[in-house]
Amino acid sequence: MFRNLLPTLGPGKAKECEPDDRHHESRMTDDDIVWRLVREDALIGTITVDEAVFPWLRGRVAPEPAFQQVKPWFDEVHAIVETEEFERFDDAYDRIEDALTLLSPSGPVDEFLLHIHQDRAWFRWNDEPSD
Repeated sequence: MFRNLLPTLGPGKAKECEPDDRHHESRMTDDDIVWRLVREDALIGTITVDEAVFPWLRGRVAPEPAFQQVKPWFDEVHAIVETEEFERFDDAYDRIEDALTLLSPSGPVDEFLLHIHQDRAWFRWNDEPSD
């Protein structure tokens, strides 16, 4: 899966997966695409994609009250990436992957790597599970 790339990035490379203003391939239009993050049947929040920089989509997060229950998970993953403690990444990210579903405008995706920090999200996804 995508997250297997993190340990191979090496020192100083982890921040390349974070959003910045240096490498813009595509800005979205006024009709930005909205993705939904759910836990069981509860909406956790929406992500309005406002830019696409291959292979990442990036956007604004509009959290629902239920997001507060999972926010610490995203904070922990962000801290792991920031400190380049990649050996801890899989255990921390498993909670996100196991408990949440990312819904594209056309439905759920099979795999995703989602980062949320403050009011921004960046993610990549796959329609087909990898084996």
